[in-house]
This record gives sequence, structure tokens and C-alpha cells, in this order.
Amino acid sequence: MKNNLFYLLAFVLLQSAFAQTNPAITKWLQNNTTTGTYYTSGNSTAISNGILVNCQQVRYSANFVYVNATGIPAYPVGPYLDGNPNQAGNQNSIFKFPLIPTPNTGTPTATGLGNIGVFINGVAIFNYSDAVSWKNSTGAFAGGPLGGAGDGVWNRDAIKYERAGFDCSKGHPAGTNYHHHQNPSAFKNDLNLISNVCNLYDADGLYVINASQHSPLLGFAYDGYPIYGAYAYANADGTGGIVRMKSSYQLRNITTRTTNASGATVTAGPPVNTTYPLGSFQEDYEYVAHTGDASYLDVHNGRFCVTPEYPSGIYCYFATVDVNHNSVYPYIIGPTYYGVYANRKVTSVTENTTNYVPNLVNQDFDLDQSEITIFPNPTSDLIIIQIGAIVEKECTIDLIDMNGKVILSNKINQGQTLSYLDIQTVHSGVYFVKISNGNSTKISKVIIE
Repeated sequence: MKNNLFYLLAFVLLQSAFAQTNPAITKWLQNNTTTGTYYTSGNSTAISNGILVNCQQVRYSANFVYVNATGIPAYPVGPYLDGNPNQAGNQNSIFKFPLIPTPNTGTPTATGLGNIGVFINGVAIFNYSDAVSWKNSTGAFAGGPLGGAGDGVWNRDAIKYERAGFDCSKGHPAGTNYHHHQNPSAFKNDLNLISNVCNLYDADGLYVINASQHSPLLGFAYDGYPIYGAYAYANADGTGGIVRMKSSYQLRNITTRTTNASGATVTAGPPVNTTYPLGSFQEDYEYVAHTGDASYLDVHNGRFCVTPEYPSGIYCYFATVDVNHNSVYPYIIGPTYYGVYANRKVTSVTENTTNYVPNLVNQDFDLDQSEITIFPNPTSDLIIIQIGAIVEKECTIDLIDMNGKVILSNKINQGQTLSYLDIQTVHSGVYFVKISNGNSTKISKVIIE
């Protein structure tokens, strides 16, 4: 009996220790208090949707982690300026991911339509397609929101054709399923602005790209492997400094769309012209291996490498961008998965699990390690505070006068990057912005004119 108790205790302790270190368990953003907001067209005041944001529960067994999530991010969503009538809704999802993903040694599984992964805030990841393809017999697009069915040979690129309908955070809903096809940071934070939707609405997102730091862990693909932002260690062993991870896909040198990348003849698509330029279709790209440069990714848009969360190394996908931080094909996951795929959305949990409750008090979220921008400075009507790293713990924002009195307060919720202080009624002078998350504090001087 004593031996049984000993082994039971050892098993519990082992599971507990495992839960504290496996990112597939620990990195999900959990929330049971904050609700989401959305914008309607022409109204820059966000409206509450009353739906809890991020993930509500994380449970794990010996082999799997189960994540309950609404699919609603903490950053505001909408509007969708292409006329999309839908709003992001509660997906009430349970996702089941393997704690130890497995490489696929057989035929790779294609990334299909719908969810192909989940960000750490519970928001869905979609692939590059918008479900529309060219229909040769009619000489037009068909499928998806257009109705009917295309040939499925020349598949339209969602990032190009749906850009007008992406909100400031580069997301939009399919039905009520809010999702991202690409890197989940605000358009306005790209070095080259390709959308003006952030002119009226908050330039918020899951994180802000920082070219000087290893990108944060953003989520997990449906094969269980982690997804990072675009910057990582130059070499797979964690050495060589921080560089941008590069897609190995490039535009094909074609003027007609009659063959695929292998050279095989296929049902023709439209000619390459100003109406249908290269990059309009997924099949406009070809994979070209780059030997000798570890910053170029493989056919799945990933590589095996060391990361801050995986010091022993693991296969990782990367949300690829160009030098201007604009998203580039295949955007997150390539046309196929690296690992063994499964539909990770389940309806229930049918095995014994342990509930994972993050100990935020003891976790070290060092604000000094985060890129914090406070602008404009000097200012007269508004102070904007933006944190570049993923905010894993709610931050309080205080505006303090020279006497140490708190004049205004706000917060940055877990899974957001932005906060505002309306200072139109604040007298001119020198003030301090204090940012605190309970573990660390950062103070910056601002001048109000």
C-alpha cells in the first residue's frame, strides 16, 4: 500500500513539474473576467460584445492538453470594410493538442480550409486561401462567398484579395469564427503601410514585431508544433544573433497559367496581367531550397531549432514577413504540415486531466525586457502606450504628477498591446507614466503642452 502511494505521489509530482515547463500547457493566455470589444464602421468607440476573451481553461493529461476558448481576442475586432456583415462570435471551443507532437514520415497532409492552428489567445489560424478559385469554363472566380465552385486548380490568395476586409489587427470572421491568415500584429505597425484601416481604429494586435528580439511563441499548428513570429536565432542551435526568418517560396517566372510548379499541364487559369498579377494565386509560387542559410525555411514554412521556450530544440513554424514587416507567402504554415495532423477541435474531454492554473504572481514578466513605446511626447490631448512583447499579465497604467499623485489610470489587458490616456483636461506640465504588472515597473517622463 505504501509503495502504491509512493508511486502515485511521484506520478502527480512528475505531472506537476511537466506542466510547469511544457509550453503547450503554460503559454495559453487564460482569462475569466475581461470581455471583448468590436468596432462598427465609422465609429471609433469600441462596443462591448460581452464575450470572455482569450482562453478560459487549460487541462492536461499524460499525453494531451485541452484548451477551452471563445475565439475572441482581447484586442478590439472589426470593422470589416469590404461589407462583411458578420461579427466575431463565441466559438465555445475545446482544442486537444499533443504534448509531444510527432513528425509525419509519410505523405504530408495539406493545410485545408478553416482552422489549421490556434493562437495562444484562442483565436483561429487559417491558411492562405479564401475558398475561391478560378473557373476556366466561365473565365471568372467561383466558390466561397461568391457561390458555386471553381476548378480548385488556381486558388486565390486570401491575403491579397481579402485585405480590404481585414480589421486593423489583420483579422476577420468567417461566419462568426474570427481568424487570422497571417501575422497577428496591427497594419499600422508594419514598416510599410499597405492598409489605412488603422487611421480610425486602434492599432492593436497580439504583439508588435521586434527585430532585435526572438519572436514570442504565438500559437500551435494542428499537428501540435509551435508557431513563432518572424524573428529568431540565425542558426538552428540558438547562435548567430537575431535575424528574420525567410520564406523559401518565390514567384514563378510565368506569363500564362497553364502549368503547375512541377511543370505539369493543368486546367488553365487567367493570364498574368495587371488584373491578375503574379501572387494572386497560391500556385503562382514555387518552393526553392536555400542551402547554407539556416534563416530560410523549409517547404512547410518551418525548421527544427532552439527557441527560448524550447532550449533543447523543436520543429517550429514562423509567421513570415518581408523587410517591411508585410506578410509574405505562405504566411504562417506552408501548403502542408510537417507533423502528424489531427482535427484538434473536440466536443468533450473523455480522460482524467489536471487543471493548469498559471501562478502569475511568481511568473517573471519583466517590463524592462519589453519594448515599450509612449507617444506622442510632448503631447496635448492623448498619450498612447504600446508594449511590444505579448502581454501575458494585465498591466496597469498610471499618469502621475510631480507630487506623486495619480491623475489618470488605465490598463493593458492580457493579449493586448495598447492603452490610451485622455489628457484633454490635464494641465500642462511634466508628468510620469508608470506601467506595472505586479512583478516589475517601468516609469517614463512625458510632457503635456
